[in-house]
Amino acid sequence: MIKSIFEQLATQLTHLGEKQIVTLPLGSVEIQIDLAAMIMMWIVMGLLILLALVLRRALKQQVEDVPNRVQAGLVALIDMLREQLTSNFASERLERELFPFIATLFMFVLLSNWLGVVPGLSAPTQNLNVTLGLALMVFVLSQALAVRAKGGKAYLKGFLEPVPFLLPLTIIGELSRPMSHAFRLFGNVLAGTILVTVVMAKFAPIVVPTILNLIFGLFFGAIQAFVFAILAVAYINVAVES
Repeated sequence: MIKSIFEQLATQLTHLGEKQIVTLPLGSVEIQIDLAAMIMMWIVMGLLILLALVLRRALKQQVEDVPNRVQAGLVALIDMLREQLTSNFASERLERELFPFIATLFMFVLLSNWLGVVPGLSAPTQNLNVTLGLALMVFVLSQALAVRAKGGKAYLKGFLEPVPFLLPLTIIGELSRPMSHAFRLFGNVLAGTILVTVVMAKFAPIVVPTILNLIFGLFFGAIQAFVFAILAVAYINVAVES
C-alpha cells in the first residue's frame, strides 16, 4: 500500500518537472523555448488584453454623466492598487510614471498564479525562466532610473562607495537582487504545486486536493503577486535613492 502511494507520487512529481522544449536553429545558435510555459504566458496576456477591452467598452460614456458601476469599481480598484503598491515610491514623479508598470506587473503575476487553479493548466510562474525574466526587467528598469536620477558619473561612483575595494561585493549585492526576486516567486509557486501533488497522491479523491489547490492558487497566489510587486517598488527605490 505504502509502496504504491510512493510510486504514484514519484510518477506525478516526475511529470510535474517535465518540459516541452522546442529548439529553433538560428544560424550557429540554437534557441530553446519551453513551449508549455510560452503558451501559458500568452494565455495570461490574452486574458489581460481581453479584460482591458471589456472594461474600455464599459467605460464609453460622457464625462458629465454619473459614473456607472464598472467605472466606480475600476476607480476604487486603481486607488487601492495605487495606495498599496506605489505609495511607497521615493517621489510623486516615480509614483505617477511607474504606476502603470507596477500595476501591470502585479496583474500579470496574479493571473499567472491563478492559472494553476484551472485543471489541465499550469502557472507560468512555476517556471524559473519566467520569474527570472520578470525580475531582470525590474532590475534593468531600476538601473536605468538610477542613471537618470543621479547621472552616469554619480551612478558609477556609487559602486565605489564607501571604499573602492568593496566593489566586487557591491556588484554581487546588486546582482543578487534579481536572483532573490525571481527565486522567491518561483519557489513559493512551485512549492504550492508540489504540496498539492503530494496530497493528491495520498488522498486520491478530490476534496482535499481541490481545497488546497484553491488556497494556494487563489489566496497565496495573490499574496505572492503582491509581494513581487512590492519588492519591485523597493528595489527601484533603493537603486534611485542609494
